[in-house]
Amino acid sequence: MNPRTSAAAIYPGTGDRIEIATIAIAPPRRGEVLVRIMASGVCGSDRHVLDNEWGVPSPTVMGHEGSGIVVELGEGVTDLSEGDHVALVWNQACLTCVACQSGKPWACTDLRSNECVMPDGTTRLSLDGTDAYPYLAVGSMSEFAVVPASAAIRMPKELPFDVSALIGCSVHTGLGAVNNNARVAAGESAVVIGCGGVGLSIIMGLRLTGAHPIIAVDRNPEKLEIARAAGATHAILADDDTASRIQEVTGGGADVAFEAIGNRHTIPQLPGHVRPGGRAVLVGMPPEDTLIPFDVLDLCYRGITIIASNYGGGVPARDFPRYADLYLAGRLPLDSLISKRIALSEVNDAFQAMRSGAEARSVVVFDHSND
Repeated sequence: MNPRTSAAAIYPGTGDRIEIATIAIAPPRRGEVLVRIMASGVCGSDRHVLDNEWGVPSPTVMGHEGSGIVVELGEGVTDLSEGDHVALVWNQACLTCVACQSGKPWACTDLRSNECVMPDGTTRLSLDGTDAYPYLAVGSMSEFAVVPASAAIRMPKELPFDVSALIGCSVHTGLGAVNNNARVAAGESAVVIGCGGVGLSIIMGLRLTGAHPIIAVDRNPEKLEIARAAGATHAILADDDTASRIQEVTGGGADVAFEAIGNRHTIPQLPGHVRPGGRAVLVGMPPEDTLIPFDVLDLCYRGITIIASNYGGGVPARDFPRYADLYLAGRLPLDSLISKRIALSEVNDAFQAMRSGAEARSVVVFDHSND
């Protein structure tokens, strides 16, 4: 069978921009599916690659926050059918190691996604006859993608594709950090540093749990307005007085604080935003080899717990459908996360807007009317 061709956003391995090119996609192998991508979020993890903060093999088909329609099944796939609507999982766990069997797929010890290859160590993509690599083993900034069947989670057909894409990364990460990592209880006070897609998802999760107050912090006033709509009870424009204002609102520090940026300057400030016995949750992913100074004596004296969150500490097969149901029930206003819906050709502008802190989330929407 001849490979399928697909327009895709390619990172060539140098510079900080994406190129749009045509790739070839081999048919799915055993246990895999071919997905027609309908939407792909523009996420900060992709920006880390473009800004040379994370290393990946190249050329790389970018995008890992995607949704679409299953159009072809590989041999042995029985849990999905052609025509199923799916959200994609970038953490393609093996499902058999001790961590996976313990309900912690995010801690899989046989993970190949970070290498940008399929579980068997190969790629289904090529560019001009040479291997190309799907970012985080998804490569959703492409008209089509091949993923393991276990990484395509069936979603309700009434769920919009742009919302489904965000559930695959930012929503699962943010809500999971609240529920699985921090385990926030009703009535606990919380602060969220950074109001991008992940930070806003954290705020929505906090509202669902009944946290109060919920304090949003960002340097962009427009994003703070979105945060209020998402459930924040207080909004603080980030400046030199941020810490004192958090102390004032909470009466001495929050019960739990979330850092949703991965910034080397805001991470070490996080323990100072919580009261003695509080939790500081690291959700935003920093550049590689980031070392953060903490006052260890202060942490010990005040009994502060630092929690590192990876992909929300959740189980995609369980959690994705739950979040979809909450959205469809009107309890999770995920449309507010989307700042712009764009064409594939506009991704470089979307990344530039992200660098300036101007938007919550841009989503690439694919037009397959000519397929």
